Amino acid sequence: MSNVLKNLKPTSVFKYFEEISNIPRGSGNEKEISDYLVAFAKKHSLEFIQDETLNVIIKKGGTAGYENAPIVILQGHMDMVCEKNSDTIHDFEKDPIKLRIEGDMIYGTNTTLGADDGIAVAYGLALLASNDIPHPPLEVLITTSEEIGMDGAMAIDPKNIKGRLLINIDSEEEGFLLVSCAGGMGARQILPINWEAPNKDHIAYHISIRGLRGGHSGMEIEKGRGNSNKLIGRFLNDLLNTIPYTMSKLSGGSKNNAIPREADAFILMDQAHSSLLEEKINEWNEIFKNELRISDPEVRISYKEIENNFEKVFSKETTKTAVSSLVLIPNGVQSMSMEIEGLVESSTNLGVVTTTDQSVTFESAIRSSVKSLKDNIKNQSKLVADALGCTFIGDASYPEWAYNPDSKLRPLFVNVYEKLYGKKPEVTAIHAGLECGLFKEKISDLDMISVGPNMFDVHTPDEHLSISSTKRTWDYLLAVLKEIK
Repeated sequence: MSNVLKNLKPTSVFKYFEEISNIPRGSGNEKEISDYLVAFAKKHSLEFIQDETLNVIIKKGGTAGYENAPIVILQGHMDMVCEKNSDTIHDFEKDPIKLRIEGDMIYGTNTTLGADDGIAVAYGLALLASNDIPHPPLEVLITTSEEIGMDGAMAIDPKNIKGRLLINIDSEEEGFLLVSCAGGMGARQILPINWEAPNKDHIAYHISIRGLRGGHSGMEIEKGRGNSNKLIGRFLNDLLNTIPYTMSKLSGGSKNNAIPREADAFILMDQAHSSLLEEKINEWNEIFKNELRISDPEVRISYKEIENNFEKVFSKETTKTAVSSLVLIPNGVQSMSMEIEGLVESSTNLGVVTTTDQSVTFESAIRSSVKSLKDNIKNQSKLVADALGCTFIGDASYPEWAYNPDSKLRPLFVNVYEKLYGKKPEVTAIHAGLECGLFKEKISDLDMISVGPNMFDVHTPDEHLSISSTKRTWDYLLAVLKEIK
């Protein structure tokens, strides 16, 4: 086991963060981390519940003087987004995250770090293991599969939750108190493939998009970063209007809630068009570098000739429909809030494109803080699918979290922050999905707030966590808990 974080403070928080970083815990692969949490509870003689979806609730009584204080729920999720670049050797099913420190920041090594939301787990365990921190009765609720549809939160039995004050630790910006979030859903467009025999005299090429920054499809969608699936679609569409070709495979991205950074297409064409292909590659490199010069200055589209050993290729009709799908499926910011300046109200992200023997699937993550606008994006997406002769599936829908004007937690958090730092925190909403909306739907009288330390480039291999912010947020959390009696 690594010991990279041993000298960092708060010691207990970073100890547990490093421990869980050694446990593979991608969404859908949470059995080991869930059992680790159960073993922790048993070791510390704490009451626990592990349900069928591997959610874990660990309960601890209040410390002296806090025995009769209101129960506080500390909540986060145990799964993480598993992202790496295509040339990085890392098996998220079995390899630990290789932690490294650069200045004030903790990184993985060419992979996502998992601070989203491993830091919530670490905070919760450090509190549960403590003997000298004053706190009210605690219910530490750690859910599964948050990153792929919030399945764990959906499965929570409200009978297992006694508290009515919930502190969600899944925010990524210190000094911001989140009091509302977007709802969302997944959308899939499925194109059946009509295959045909390839022309063995044609030349095969691998077209690729690389060099994009990507990011969290909720937190970074307003930054205008390039979406590799949309970019390669624009190129392929222009190429198809210039040069006849067929396609054998199309792929891009790996998570629908991450802005995709890479995309690949494998095409076949007459060798007579090779110089035109090179011209088009050069032309679109200039276009992309101009359009994305601020957000993604390293973007590049490239091609290389490969061996034509394909046994089958898309028909011309399937090739055209696949390219049209990339271009027409909605993507990016759809509307901005008129109430909160700078807040994205609704968006959609074409995050994943995959090819199987039967079909090409285009997966998007739709978000909105207004249900009717979420439904409108879904309807637009379905109309595109219908027009192109594809199947449309909308699933994994979760509700928005509405602002609560009567919250008792919000003024408490504001007052404690002012005492600690001499200034007010920013009370705001977020254009990302938090599990709070689902919990509110199950337990109507929950009073909730979301906080967290500074994290950057979440859902990308550049994800990093501020060490100093982790400590300040820990101190802030302890100060709040001390005030709840």
